[in-house]
Amino acid sequence: MDWKYLYTSFDGRINRAKFWAGVGILIAISIVATILDAILGLDIGDSGFGIIGMIVSLASIYFALALYAKRWHDRDKSGWWSLIALVPLIGAIWLIVELGILEGVKGANRYGPDPLA
Repeated sequence: MDWKYLYTSFDGRINRAKFWAGVGILIAISIVATILDAILGLDIGDSGFGIIGMIVSLASIYFALALYAKRWHDRDKSGWWSLIALVPLIGAIWLIVELGILEGVKGANRYGPDPLA
């Protein structure tokens, strides 16, 4: 798997397996950052947030948007559909269903060839 393409490119398509692998890695990195903050005592006040965790979270926004865009492309929709996540509750559910559960379009579409072909 080309990790650089997965996390930095907004072009092309990925299937559900690569999407969940990418999300899993981002979650694992976030957990490690939180643990490092706790071990090193870098928490900011009583918020539970630390410096390392904040930096990782900010960087993860870009990486997650790259994953989301490619997955939306597999569903034959624009990456701008990622903005649906800004709608409270319904947006998060919609995002999980569309990107993580539903199959992509079979065959090539305007965003590239079928990632399963």
